[in-house]
Amino acid sequence: MTTAAHRAAATSLLRFATAGSVDDGKSTLVGRLLHDSRSVLADQLEAVERASANRGQDAPDLALLTDGLRAEREQGITIDVAYRYFATARRRFVLADTPGHVQYTRNMVTGASTAELAVVLVDARNGVVEQTRRHVAVAALLRVPHVVLAVNKMDLVGYEESVFAAIAAEFTSYAASLGVGGVVVIPVSALAGDNVVEPSARMAWYGGPTLLEHLESVPVGSDPSRDAARFPVQYVIRPQGVEHHDYRGYAGQLASGVLRVGDRVTVLPSGRTSTVAGIDVLGEEREIAWAPQSVTVRLADDLDVSRGDLIAARGPAPRLTRDVAAYVCHLSEQELRVGATVLLKHTTRTVRAVVKDISYRIDIDTLRQRRGATSLKVNDIGHVVLRTAEPLALDSYAANRRTGSFLLIDPAEGTTLTAGMAGEAFATAGTGQGPRREGTGPDAR
Repeated sequence: MTTAAHRAAATSLLRFATAGSVDDGKSTLVGRLLHDSRSVLADQLEAVERASANRGQDAPDLALLTDGLRAEREQGITIDVAYRYFATARRRFVLADTPGHVQYTRNMVTGASTAELAVVLVDARNGVVEQTRRHVAVAALLRVPHVVLAVNKMDLVGYEESVFAAIAAEFTSYAASLGVGGVVVIPVSALAGDNVVEPSARMAWYGGPTLLEHLESVPVGSDPSRDAARFPVQYVIRPQGVEHHDYRGYAGQLASGVLRVGDRVTVLPSGRTSTVAGIDVLGEEREIAWAPQSVTVRLADDLDVSRGDLIAARGPAPRLTRDVAAYVCHLSEQELRVGATVLLKHTTRTVRAVVKDISYRIDIDTLRQRRGATSLKVNDIGHVVLRTAEPLALDSYAANRRTGSFLLIDPAEGTTLTAGMAGEAFATAGTGQGPRREGTGPDAR
């Protein structure tokens, strides 16, 4: 690797999420990762040592490094999304430690929605269980690009290769039925530190990377030049004063792709076209901008552009529609019912919408479509049809995670109800067919 490549790798950022069933040892794994990569401050470690001693434990309980809420520490489970920021010599990381309980599936959706990699944890003694299937289904639904299966507690099964191989085969087969390929499977013992940061001498039969080695080397992001440019307008800049009388800029964050001065663009939903006359980044003129930079774009023509409009360039423009078909994960205790009026927030645009139909609810265990539902409850995943009051410029979520996603909001209280992903997110089984391709307790560690 060249010096320039080393510098690029050292400054790259990986956002990843962890998920596992209760008592699978997820918090211990994350704690071990932070501890052994020397990403824990001395006062944090001292606080964990004191808390562990107060609980009668001889060694520091590394799970306490991530179980930050008092309720979590008392119960020994993770109930919230805990974000951790750390770095090694090769890469920076944002870690979303998500809950394992089924009632907190919505929290995993929150943590994994921006992740480029998901680490799914299983207990080597229990193998793939219901929550494991739910976690990989959520990862598939959210189009997380990379999935890692960490088979934990290998020390409790004698570090047997046959146990690991059976779990790996079952998991990868299920993941493939959801369209998730290229799963990396790593045998670990979070408690003993095997294959988390340092290679294990007790599993000589395993020749793959440690968890940290994989996190440091997995490809991050994509080439923006391959993606269609999408620029949601957040703010229109019209400075006052004679010297700025002809300045009109559109500020926002480039959601995807690359914009260059001279590019021909389309403003949606109006459909008017123009040319990029200038790009300003932090007050300086630039010839080019790429996602996810925050920039100000100036157009050659004086068009009526306002907040919520989308400037698109290069390749086919997103389709304009008032009929939105999407997979959704319901996040609120308040049910989402057919006929309900909601607000739909898509990038910087918010419009009113009506829930026309709930096509089906997905049974995560079997991937079967349960039709006839008139409402979605908290943590339900289903397919809905919405009718919006104004047209939206939507990409499919499979093509663009930023401009293919949206939120449904309660118009009275302003609370978030549902996370939506336009188009087909993953293949599910019909009502009569199987899948097709397209803690607490003494064992908590």
